[in-house]
Order: sequence, then C-alpha cells, then structure tokens
Amino acid sequence: MKNRYGLLWIFTVLSVIVSNTTRISLILQTPDKIDFNLIELLKIFTVGSFYDLVAISYLVAFFAFYLLIIPQKYFASLFNKIVVYLVFTSATIGLIFNGFSEWFFWEEFKVKFNFIAVDYLVYTHEVIGNIKESYPLGKLFTAIFIISFIVMTIVIKYNLIGRYFIDDTKFSQRLKVFLFTLAIPIITFFVIPSNPTISQNQYNNELAKNGYYSLFSAFRNNKLNYNKFYISLPKEEMLGNLRAILKTNDSQFIDQNLSNITRNITSKGEELKPNVILIMVESLSAEFLGTYGNTQNLTPNLDKLAKESLFFNNLYASGTRTVRGMEAVTLSVPPTPGSSMVKRPDSADMFSAGFVFANQGYENHFIYGGYGYFDNMNAFFGSNGFTVVDRNSFTKEESTYGNVWGLCDGDVFDKTLKIADNSYNNKKPFFNYIMTTSNHRPFTYPDGKIDIPSKTGREGAVKYTDYAIGDFINKAKTKPWFKNTVFVIVADHCANSAGKSELPIEKYKIPLIIYAPDIIKPQIISKMASQIDTIPTLLANLNWNYQSKFYGQNILASDFQERAIFGTYQKLGYFKDNHLSIIEPQNKYSEFEVNQKSQFDFDYKESPTIEKHKIDIITAYQSASYLYDNKLNRK
Repeated sequence: MKNRYGLLWIFTVLSVIVSNTTRISLILQTPDKIDFNLIELLKIFTVGSFYDLVAISYLVAFFAFYLLIIPQKYFASLFNKIVVYLVFTSATIGLIFNGFSEWFFWEEFKVKFNFIAVDYLVYTHEVIGNIKESYPLGKLFTAIFIISFIVMTIVIKYNLIGRYFIDDTKFSQRLKVFLFTLAIPIITFFVIPSNPTISQNQYNNELAKNGYYSLFSAFRNNKLNYNKFYISLPKEEMLGNLRAILKTNDSQFIDQNLSNITRNITSKGEELKPNVILIMVESLSAEFLGTYGNTQNLTPNLDKLAKESLFFNNLYASGTRTVRGMEAVTLSVPPTPGSSMVKRPDSADMFSAGFVFANQGYENHFIYGGYGYFDNMNAFFGSNGFTVVDRNSFTKEESTYGNVWGLCDGDVFDKTLKIADNSYNNKKPFFNYIMTTSNHRPFTYPDGKIDIPSKTGREGAVKYTDYAIGDFINKAKTKPWFKNTVFVIVADHCANSAGKSELPIEKYKIPLIIYAPDIIKPQIISKMASQIDTIPTLLANLNWNYQSKFYGQNILASDFQERAIFGTYQKLGYFKDNHLSIIEPQNKYSEFEVNQKSQFDFDYKESPTIEKHKIDIITAYQSASYLYDNKLNRK
C-alpha cells in the first residue's frame, strides 16, 4: 500500500538525478582533464551517487521528522499538501541552483566546493559583489526558475507526489522510519571520509564528491589540530630535526633550548639600508610570463624587469589563497593545516618581516586597495609591524576606478608613491608591502590602458596588472628615492591550483623578481625554492645581521637546500630530490617519484617511502604547528 514514505523516495531520487546531471555537465566542461574509461566512469558515478545519498540523508532526516509528527488524519489535508509541495519546490530550486553554482565554481577552480567556498560564505559583501559584477544574474535566475518549473510540472502531471497522500501508518511505524533515517547521517558523519579517493587523477576524485557535502566538510575542517590528525614524531626528535634543517653556515642558535629556534644571522659585507617596496601580485602564475615561454605577450613589463633583476625562475607558492602567500612571505613559515595564520584570531606580535624592518628603523606600510577586514588582513598586518592603508584610506580623488575587490592597481601604486614620498621627506627608510587585486574575477580595470577590453577574461587582467607595474616603476624612476630602493615582485599564488595529481607541483610555480639596478646585479637563479625564502634571501642580499625565527633561507647561499613546501587546507606537500611527499588527515603519508618533463609538465609515480623524506615533511609541518600553538614563534 502506498504511504507517506514514498515521498522520501521521490525526494531522494530527484536529488540524485539532479546531482548526476550536474556531474555530467562538469565532465563535459573539462573532457580533457578526466580519465575516460568504463571503469573510471563507473567509479565516478557510483561513488558520486553514494555521496549524493549521504548528503541528501541530512535533509531526508528533517523531512522524515515532519512526516513523523503530522497525524494520520491530517495527512491528506490542504495544509499538509501545501507544506509538502513547498518543500519539494524549494528543494528542487535549491538543487538546481547548486548545480549552476557548481558549474561556475568548477569553471574557475576545477574543483567541487571546498575551503574557498567557505571563505565565500564568510565575506558576503565581496563575494556577492563579485558575483554581480561577473555573471548575468538575471538570466541565470530565470533559467533556474524555468528548469525548476518544468521539473515540478512533470512531478504534478504524473502525480508523483499526490499519490502518497493516502496514508495509514501508525506513529510507532513512523518512529521506526524516522530513527532509521536519522541514523544514516549520524553514522556516515563518523564513518565516511570527507574526500573520496577513487583514482590517481584528482579531477576524477573531485567529480565523485557531492557539492553540498564537500562544502560543509570544508567548513567543519576549517581548523585542524596537527597532532590529532597528522602523522607525528616525538617532540624532542622533531625539534632536533628542525634545528638540523634550519642550521646554515651564516647562522648560530642563541641557546641550546630545542624549542627556541632563534638564530643570529651574520653577513660578511657592509650592511645596506635601502627602501624596500614589495609587490604581492594577485594570482600571477609563472605560466603567464613570457620569460617562462608564454607567447601571448601579456607581461612585457615583467619580462623586461626579469632580465634586469635577480630573477628566481623556479620558486613555488606555499598555498592556493592570498592569505597563504602573505603568511609565507611575512612570517616565512610552512602552511599549517586549516586556516592560515593570517586569519586566526591569535596572530598578533608574531616574528614577522614587519618587526625585522621596524627594528632597523623602517616605516612599514601594508597597502591594499580593498577593505582590509577581508581575510583579517587589517588585524594581522596592523599587529605585526605595519601601518595599514586600505580602501578607507584613499580619498575620492585617489579612487579613480574600482570593483568589489578593490581599487585598480594603478590607483594603489599611485597611493604608494605618495606614501614613499612622505617617508623620504621625513628622512625615514621605508618598507611598503603592496597587495594588488586587479587580476581577480570580475577582471575589470580602467579602459584605454591596454589593448584588451575590460571584463573579457583573465588575460586582460594579467596584462593590465603588468601595465600598472611598468607604469609604477617608470614613475618611481623620477623620484629621488628610486636609486636607493629595492623592488620585490612576487605572486601570492597561482591562478588555478587544480591538476590531475593530489598536489600538482606545476600549479604552485610563481615568479620572484628582486629589482634594484643600482644595488643588485641581474642574474637568473634556477634553484628550486619556496615562497618562504623571499625575505631571508632579500635580507642576505642587503648583508643584514639580525636575529631570525624564519624557516626560509637565503636561496643564493652555497649550503641552501633546494625544496618546495606547499599545501592546501588539509594536504601538505614537500618536494625534494625529485620526490613529492604528502601528508594528510588520518595519519596518511604518501610519496611519489616525480619526472619533470618541462617547466609545467610533471609525471607522478607512486614510490616506496624514503625515510629521510618522510622525516623532513613531518618535521616541517609538525614543528610549525607546535611553535604556533605554544606561541614560540612570537617576536
């Protein structure tokens, strides 16, 4: 006999159909990324449907609770019919809206919803503004409602819901069904891993996820305790290993306490105290630059600067978000699991580049064209040695063009010139740290600056940012402080971090340019290095003697150990000696032998564990978490 619980089946089947339709659309969007064979496709849709069922079980449990409490005599009432149809209509709109959202999220990031989407939920002003400026919302919402209307018309026409309003279930029967539906999400919450692994191709793994489930999983895992989730070493052994890694020819630990990594860094040459302007460029992947082989002529100014500078062409970003780049450059530490230290509430008075420069008498400014509350930037930089200059600090006359993310790069650079002039007039050396925003969706910028129209895509945004940097350098050359200024240009992260491997090395490669024609000789450095090495390398070139708690080291030193350190919220990587080691939650460790066929083409082959590699990666990440948790990396 038909009863009310047929509604749960209709609800579940509808959800799985919509989710798999979304999955098919994502495959068709990037067919060249997917491993196409029958077995792989079966795994994608079988495991994907399972995760769809797990995700929908949470909503089914709520719906089952409603079906539990409404009495049998009222189940065919008009009130109940209205409630049920509203639930189905809302769920249909929500599922189809999610499908469209996943399409656009995949288009930009090539992954299902993850920690980036969590950030998007937190900073609604920037994100909603970005969506409004990037997409034709009117047309999209019209399409969503039309599709939802068609689906509900089919449901009503074939009486798929109405046939279940005849019901004779007793409360005891309904209670059993409710407890069963409640048990499913509870059990799967503790048993089912957040991220299915069905293939060595990471795109296949992403397609096997459910968007809603991976979103809330990312939200739940926003903060991770290293010792609870990751493979560890005994504390004394870990700290001893760390000291061995950090010890260099130009450093000396100040005491024998293993927990104290403070070293005296000494240089042989005469100390230089030039001004420093550090430009952190939004999403500047190495593959955009002509000097790396790009033929689109997107970066003529950066390509020219690279030839006239100390240019590091084999450097890797620490993460996939701006705050990870800021963390790596400002604090010179590996990316700890969970949120970046920049975003954590307990991130004041850390051992930072800001305090190192402040101790030398510098005026430090963090200059950002957006609103610095985003990603906790104002709080972080304001409490770590910098005076913050964000969008609120720009006058109306200084704000010639902007979008939801911030003022255009040209406005930010012009403001920087004024700040530098003020410091120079006050006879103070300055360290100005600039964060750009123009190379970010919706990719808008002032008209008439370059030959690519605004809001036509990433290429235009890259070229405009390059134009703005070139214009800034040319204007700086007219200033009395130019000859005594070092310009450091480095990306925060790459434009896209998705790849077929778990941690695609090529998606972390970024440029580092140190330009000072009257101070530093041009040279190309091809040693493999990390973003955390930026400030230590700069200070070594200036022959500074200072105390350091940095993990990064001088890339130019004869005893520099080549390695790349990078990760995501959960997966942490260590690339050395052509081997990529990865650690992740549930004490997982994996190692891959890497064959680099070209600058941006790597092959990965599972490798037996090499104990030295395993110890190195554990030491790096466990120690960084330990020092932070115990406030041992403070100034």
